Amino acid sequence: MTTYEQGARTLELPWPFTGREGELELVRRPSPAGRQGVVVTGPAGVGKTRLITEAVRGTDCTRVTGTPETSALPFAAFAHLLPDRVSLPGAVRRLNGVRLLVVDDAHLLDEASAALVHQLAVHGRTRLLVAAADPAPVRDAVSRLWTGELLTHVVLEPLPYDETAQLLAGSGLEPLTVRRLHRVCRGDLRLLRELLGALRESGPLTPVPDTGELAWRGPLPLTATVRERIRPLLERRGPGERDTLERLAFAEPLPSHLDEGLDLTILEHLETDGLVEVDERGAIRLAHPLYGPALRAAAGRLRARRLARTAGPGGPALKAEQHRLEERIEQLDVREVPAPVGEWPASGDRPVPAGYAAVRARYSWLRGELREAAAWAREGLRGAPGDASCRTELARAAAESGEAAVVRGDGGLAHYGAVRLGEPERVAGRPAGVLGRHADALARGDGPGLDRAAVALAERGLLLFAAEAHAQAVRAHREPRAARTSRARAVALARRCQGARTPALSGLFLGELTARQRQIVTLAATGLSNRQIAEQLTLSVRTVGNHLYSAYTRLGATDRADLPYLLEQPDAQSA
Repeated sequence: MTTYEQGARTLELPWPFTGREGELELVRRPSPAGRQGVVVTGPAGVGKTRLITEAVRGTDCTRVTGTPETSALPFAAFAHLLPDRVSLPGAVRRLNGVRLLVVDDAHLLDEASAALVHQLAVHGRTRLLVAAADPAPVRDAVSRLWTGELLTHVVLEPLPYDETAQLLAGSGLEPLTVRRLHRVCRGDLRLLRELLGALRESGPLTPVPDTGELAWRGPLPLTATVRERIRPLLERRGPGERDTLERLAFAEPLPSHLDEGLDLTILEHLETDGLVEVDERGAIRLAHPLYGPALRAAAGRLRARRLARTAGPGGPALKAEQHRLEERIEQLDVREVPAPVGEWPASGDRPVPAGYAAVRARYSWLRGELREAAAWAREGLRGAPGDASCRTELARAAAESGEAAVVRGDGGLAHYGAVRLGEPERVAGRPAGVLGRHADALARGDGPGLDRAAVALAERGLLLFAAEAHAQAVRAHREPRAARTSRARAVALARRCQGARTPALSGLFLGELTARQRQIVTLAATGLSNRQIAEQLTLSVRTVGNHLYSAYTRLGATDRADLPYLLEQPDAQSA
């Protein structure tokens, strides 16, 4: 069967396919008995089309696409496959010979095309891969593909931050800019691509001294998609509604004790319509992270100056956010929380207050986000070059990345530093809580106990400490299978720690390989293909593949992406 395509879409897209391994496997896997394929749903821009494109790459398929312009024309999506006049039964018969049919933008299908897809799912022999936006109005014939369990249903969530950062790893952007882009896009890859293109064209990307990276300074580009997304806000016509939205844009999140100047009735209407939300502490914010930056960018300079002066309690909001982060650090609970206020000065020309920047750096370090910790410390030093707390945090991030000597002492975590170094005998007094459980398990050489401590650490967001505990468990386990499991978990967590090179992680894995395996693994980690390695070492491609397979088994790795996190070289690539 020939592959037909409709419209301007192509199989070759500008960014590499990143993440989504589980969803990709579900789409590629043969459908269970009684189901004719897979339907992928999710918000616009999250990569439904790209997921299916990757799943069918190299296979023979037929493709149709729904469009809003043809939604009233019968069988419009199938016009390139069917004669001018055809009945529904005739269309089903004609398409029964198609082995694989890709249906993109199924929520935009005309009624006859939607009915045809439904009948193929019920009676046909064709395997269907269907993409539909959700939430979005869809025809009943399309929604019954998953509500009626005719097809396997895969819900595609927005791309998480870790995978967005991996996608942008070669862009040269500094970590806070990557975080800012992910936050305003909330996993919408279409918007991300558009904003990145606008930033490169308009020139607000500026070099960060001593890093070779670029930072986004300045307002949000008002692209066509951004304007479309904020149209519901700009079209509010109720008395005082537009003004309230703009005041919130220059003050969010507005603490509950600072909302006296806003009309409660207006806020209730905006909340009912999904434009405003209130968090568990009573703070008021706009419902989407894109809204505030977009409204601020659209306000104009004079209006923005007035609103910033009259509506923006930036100082109190920044202090409240800093206090909340300090509380979480004290509780050793550093799971990800929204903290947008500090991103305002970091994204503009104003320096971030050094005290706030040091707290954000410490929070990021505890989460294992080492590059972000260093970036926050540099932000504080931008306005206060001599600040001791920011210099300490910058040195700590460098040490954990293998760029300097390890920082052993750390106030309340001083005892725990010896545990992380694998030296429990040096601990004069056991740390409390989950840190103490880690220390006790290490002192006993208790592999399962170290794994349990690692799980507890990860639940609190302490990802680097959790990776180290799993890595220590590898040495403590007496059963090889348990050791491989711990190693795989350590690698998975280390991949999220932005190039961590601590004593517990360094040099742990390669000692178990043969000399030839270490040689091949080291070359593979630099990005060389099996054929390139074979040519360099004068081996057959099959021999290289066999050595790599054996190394993956011993290391608990799944593919080349894991290898840089198992090597001691400081120049190994990081995600």
